[in-house]
Amino acid sequence: MRTSRILLTAATALAVTLVPLSAEAGGKVSTVAQGLNSPRGLAFAPDGALYVAEAGRGGAGPCMAGPEGDEICYGTTGAVTRIDHGRQTRVLSGLPSLAGRDGSQAIGPSDVSFLGKGNMYVTVGLGANPALRTSLPPLAQQVMGWLLRNGKPVADIAGYEATANPDGGEPDSNPNSVLALPGGRVVADAGGNSLLWVSEKGKISTIATFPDRMVDAPPFLGLPPGTQIPMQSVPTSVTLGPDGALYVGELTGFPFPTGAARVFRVVPGQAPQVYAQGFTNIIDIGFAHGKLYVLEIAHNGLLSNDPTGALIQVGSNGSQNIVTQQLMLPGGLALRDGTAYVSNCSACANPANAPGSGSVVRVGL
Repeated sequence: MRTSRILLTAATALAVTLVPLSAEAGGKVSTVAQGLNSPRGLAFAPDGALYVAEAGRGGAGPCMAGPEGDEICYGTTGAVTRIDHGRQTRVLSGLPSLAGRDGSQAIGPSDVSFLGKGNMYVTVGLGANPALRTSLPPLAQQVMGWLLRNGKPVADIAGYEATANPDGGEPDSNPNSVLALPGGRVVADAGGNSLLWVSEKGKISTIATFPDRMVDAPPFLGLPPGTQIPMQSVPTSVTLGPDGALYVGELTGFPFPTGAARVFRVVPGQAPQVYAQGFTNIIDIGFAHGKLYVLEIAHNGLLSNDPTGALIQVGSNGSQNIVTQQLMLPGGLALRDGTAYVSNCSACANPANAPGSGSVVRVGL
């Protein structure tokens, strides 16, 4: 079983209770945008505004059985929102979204990245075998699993998984992170366990893959003591390090063990190397002033029934300092001027005719 979509299934199974955000020792937390539908990746544009991808809340249908057996319904509630000096505006809307009837477990726009003025790149997730797209409405077939430029499809990430299948596993694609660089874009496919390069002309090639690991089976599976099962990497984030290398954070797949997630350093043409470890369910990473920051979607694990996330500063010796845990299923991270911006409540329910429960918060570092 592939696990690109299990992260949302498990996250929304948690007993989510929204609590007011407040200041704590690790840094002051304040809200800069709200009413968002499953906000995910964040990025600053050259004009200084902050943009956030919204995976949406599905819609009225058609509905179908999802990859994990749950019912998901299609809609066009995916979007990208611009945040600037207290104002928020959806600059892209009407993008495909798949979610449960209550708007939970949303799959849709997942990240945003900029390359100069007028070049906004957005990944749109899929979270399934690419063949699933044939059962979706025409817009979803043309957009889900793709990399977009200014709302227009430029590279079929899911299509590449279907034909090349870089990690050799069961076909599954969920483009989850994009990094726009001069000469091309880097995409982390959480479903395909791969890091991909998209050239200026849209040609896709593989930079790296991230193999399974054997881990202890959780007791609730009822397997004999000592039994181990394969766990996928599920790379959810990619960023450029101060040394010019690529850095990739992994969520890990089922059974989502605490402390098992790692950050890789990736140099094209070389095997990925573990740079930092001991994290739980990484959803995004970034560097500020040479320091690595790691965002965990569920600090105590996706099967813990605890939706508390965490932002962690990593020391040069690998030590971990929790900046804040005043986060609820966070989904994306952007760093600027000694401040972290985090999309909050990225996998909470967003029922139709109700304000979006997602927000963007600012965290002092």
